[in-house]
Amino acid sequence: MTTLLLSLLLALAQAALPGVRPLPAPLSVARWWDPPPTPYAAGHRGVDLSAPVGAELRAVAAGRVHHAGPVAGRGVLSLTLPNGLRTTYEPVRPLVTEGEQVTAGQVVAVLTEGSHCPAPCLHWGLLAGEVYLNPLTSLPRPTSRLLPTNPSGG
Repeated sequence: MTTLLLSLLLALAQAALPGVRPLPAPLSVARWWDPPPTPYAAGHRGVDLSAPVGAELRAVAAGRVHHAGPVAGRGVLSLTLPNGLRTTYEPVRPLVTEGEQVTAGQVVAVLTEGSHCPAPCLHWGLLAGEVYLNPLTSLPRPTSRLLPTNPSGG
């Protein structure tokens, strides 16, 4: 039953977001999503994307700012999307305020120091209610291409 629910939530996430990246392409994943086996167990409830301090972060979809400010000493930005999903960014300096409407692709924050990565990174999360989802599933899949078997043409 849990697998079915998570599959449904992931499908909703993919259908609901236009697939705007929070950082410019190509995204470099420093740490992958690793959901905990139970709500209170250890895990990684998002993905860490390598980026330099000062990088501009974009809203992955249109929505409303749910929270913009410190949480446990780190700057956090949380956006509520029209479908009820919520996306989070940390550590950041928000450029928007609580209650403000944002558009997909709008620069909403700047990456700051203080991440839990060895090098600067954005911790990007996606939630459906209290259930964490893999935010990478909200991005469009790359288009497959067939390459020639003999790249030199001969």
